[in-house]
Amino acid sequence: MPLPSVRSRARRRPLVAALFSALALAATAVPAGAAPTAGFAPVPPHNPYAGPDGTATMHGDTGSSDTTPLAGPGAGPLASKRVALASACPTVLVGSDGHPVVLCTPIFGQVPTVHPLDPADGSSLTTLRLTKGSLLGGVYAYLDDEDRLVVVDGSRHLLRVAHRKDASGKWHLSLDRSLSLASAVPADDAVTGLSPDWQGRVWFATGNGVVGLADDRTGRVTTLRLPAGERVANSISTAPEGTAVTSTHATYLLTADADGTPAIAWRQAYDRGRARKPGLLSWGSGSTPTFLGPKTGTDYVAIVDNADTTVRLKVYRTDGGAEICSIPVLQASGGPGSENSPVGAGNSVFVAGTYGYPYPALPDGAGPSVPSSADFAGGLTRVDIRPDGTGCATVWDNTLRSAAVPKLSTATNTLHTVLRDPLVPGTGGTGLLDPYRYVQIDPETGRVTRSQQVGVGSLYDTLQMAGTVAPDGAYLQGTVTGVLRITAG
Repeated sequence: MPLPSVRSRARRRPLVAALFSALALAATAVPAGAAPTAGFAPVPPHNPYAGPDGTATMHGDTGSSDTTPLAGPGAGPLASKRVALASACPTVLVGSDGHPVVLCTPIFGQVPTVHPLDPADGSSLTTLRLTKGSLLGGVYAYLDDEDRLVVVDGSRHLLRVAHRKDASGKWHLSLDRSLSLASAVPADDAVTGLSPDWQGRVWFATGNGVVGLADDRTGRVTTLRLPAGERVANSISTAPEGTAVTSTHATYLLTADADGTPAIAWRQAYDRGRARKPGLLSWGSGSTPTFLGPKTGTDYVAIVDNADTTVRLKVYRTDGGAEICSIPVLQASGGPGSENSPVGAGNSVFVAGTYGYPYPALPDGAGPSVPSSADFAGGLTRVDIRPDGTGCATVWDNTLRSAAVPKLSTATNTLHTVLRDPLVPGTGGTGLLDPYRYVQIDPETGRVTRSQQVGVGSLYDTLQMAGTVAPDGAYLQGTVTGVLRITAG
């Protein structure tokens, strides 16, 4: 989960020269007898009210699978370019017209700003400033079926922002539609996640536990409130069966009747631990819930809990909420925590660890962490659900320190992410001079197959933001200061 700030709390480390090019690949433990997977499919079905699969949402699709049908950088030498926008850019999307649209929060002023980018070089074509809200308000957004950015701003308005070029060739951003949610969202609250359903309505959830359904064609807004004390600190996911929401206490599947009134289909509590952990932004699961499954692509819902010493991947049946498995993950790294949405496709789930990641700012109400600080542990685990749906098994577990939400290309069976390596190989700390490198990972083994350093130092901090594969093969990755554009050839 990204944050719009660059006030570093990272601990300083002594400068050690000439180490950046000598970083070793992390070892991978592959259990004996682990069965290989020929492919990772299916993925959640296309939502007709969202943009292209893989690029319409921060997590790829409305099911938050963190998969893409696009291949990413192809053959040839890898190169990267930093597009400096003086902003943290957590939301990097691409519409059917091939134009990236990013939602950024400037370092100075922290007013959410929309940028359409030139697909050729990543430069900003124009900007639109939105009303400022809470730290996490306005972070999550998606592209609709007309390539418009759908977002809720700090004034609690549901907006559809279009990008168009006029006759002179100049680009403009405009509000095509606006609906006030003030009747549903209290003034001291803010929308943290939103996603369209299969009828074109927009589901949303707020930090203080209001879940609602808005139709900006008719103006109708309906809500329900989760139990007292439950907050929503991550985004939400939609599938034909309903909407998945994970609060700081439980995971829900919600449905709506014909008039749009939300209702709880099922609720599954999880172990939230005794406190927030370092490297997480809330006291509870850090997961945007992930839809996945071997039949429809949405047979199951997956999250990672916040248990004290060993976190577990929790997988539930979408139909009824029965638990499929509760299996320990991130054991090789020893870092019990993940702020990231699991990657899910077919029967496979990939979990990236964020325990100890040095976020420069925290949302209001995050509370103290226990312990107060920790080294960034990282870790990446693959778990497969048994074909008969009776449980899960670990396929591999490694110590790679992903500094971003990984993306799985189903076109090439490749995991893409950016690693944050320690300045001193073999150590676990973080500092202002850490090197960052883009990597491609074989999802069958968890081993890095391709690597390219993208930069050194805090300007390149990817802050656990999600990357996006563009149609031209470029990998677009938000950082605390703009967007990295990684290409090949």
